[in-house]
Amino acid sequence: IVQRTCFYAIEEKFVATWLTLDYICDLFYVLDTVIGVRTGFLEQGILVRDLSLLKKRYMRSSRFKWDIASLLPTDLLYLKLGIHTPLVRVNRFLRTGRMNEALDRMETRTSYPNTFRVAKLMLYIFVLIHWNACVYFSLSNYIGFGADPWVYPNISDPDFAATRRQYFYCFWFSTLILTTVGDTPPPEREEEYLFLVADMLIAVLVFASVVGSMGDVISSLRDRDNVFFPNHELVKGYLRSRRISKELQKRVNDWYQKITRENEILQHLPITLQTAIAVSVHLPTLSKVTIFQNCEKSLLEQLVLKLTPQVYSPGEYVCKKGDVGHEMYIIKEGKLAVVADDGVTQFAVLGGGNFFGEISILNIKGNKSGNRRTANIRSIGYSDLFSLSKEDLTETLLEYPAAKRLLEEKGRQILTKMGMLEETDEGEGEVEKTEDKVKRLEASLEALQTKLARLIAELESSARKMMQRVAAHTPLSQLPEDVSLEVNVSYS
Repeated sequence: IVQRTCFYAIEEKFVATWLTLDYICDLFYVLDTVIGVRTGFLEQGILVRDLSLLKKRYMRSSRFKWDIASLLPTDLLYLKLGIHTPLVRVNRFLRTGRMNEALDRMETRTSYPNTFRVAKLMLYIFVLIHWNACVYFSLSNYIGFGADPWVYPNISDPDFAATRRQYFYCFWFSTLILTTVGDTPPPEREEEYLFLVADMLIAVLVFASVVGSMGDVISSLRDRDNVFFPNHELVKGYLRSRRISKELQKRVNDWYQKITRENEILQHLPITLQTAIAVSVHLPTLSKVTIFQNCEKSLLEQLVLKLTPQVYSPGEYVCKKGDVGHEMYIIKEGKLAVVADDGVTQFAVLGGGNFFGEISILNIKGNKSGNRRTANIRSIGYSDLFSLSKEDLTETLLEYPAAKRLLEEKGRQILTKMGMLEETDEGEGEVEKTEDKVKRLEASLEALQTKLARLIAELESSARKMMQRVAAHTPLSQLPEDVSLEVNVSYS
């Protein structure tokens, strides 16, 4: 609308195209109004979809007034002012709030909000320069083309008569002013001075908004990195002060390039969302673990919250043969090699989705390995793993006794197939269970006796204090002989 009003040649040359686009846009305005009528809203956390309530709420809102004002048929003024007066449609700008709302929603939903924010800022600057170029051309027309070096050159000159040249020249001139680059002819008339003063003030605001927005983008990127990646400057300083070898420093730096603090990122979410995200990411892999197959889903949901991410560098051992196993591992990304004691010979390669060490966290009696690792496992490249500790599994199974028995039975079956389970006499097992029960009962009895002795002592102390209080307010002659004697002894 602004361009067609100022560059009259563009309006006259493409009038049919402009009118078609105008009424297509009006159709979108009408559709947007219909959508506004049927847009639900939340009332006490419940989505309202009743059409009568939606209509009533929309018609009472300020948006309804702006929508109606933007759709007023001001085009009827064409009959009086002529078809080449597009300024009569200026009321369409009243729908600008909807565009800002759409851009804000896109920014919150896009995967690249910082890039979108910069693109939106550049769009605003482009529109501002465009409008300023239109006003400059209109001012040049008012003063007279070629009247002085500051205004647009005379359009009678063939080099400046083309419509495209007119627009590009004005856009370039507007860019020089609003970017404070300068290098423009000095103004000679009052109108030109006023235009330049207004443009300089706008340029200051534009420059401030650009600097502020870019600063916010850089700050948000830095904050995101600080949250997602741990800061290792302190560690690097410590390594330098202790004169750690360059090779070890490189391993530490490489590890920091890979590690992410997933737990710290998600800790601000409600526990329900944390569970949902963890289930979505880890549950399919955890369900593949042999001992966890056919377990109830609620148990697995509790276990996925206990998984801890770990990163291993190339050549680093995850576990060595003979180590006591305190956790099991699930491979998320990367490859691990099962190697011999020499660290060179490879027996097998484990990839994403594989797991190991699940038997060591069950603490099954009769395990010949004694919960010790039976193989050397080393990372080939950078490997992302999730570990589940024995303590976390034991704590979770306290609430699932049936699942605990099921897991132990599966573990015994696996150890039996591997020939790693010692056969024990069932009678001896029953005797051991009975002895354990007796020991627990004896311990409980001792604890109860201790509590009883403490209560008796407290009762005697309370009775003694009560007798002293009574004696303090009652003459000794009025007390019984035995009580009087005890009081005298107490006072002595």
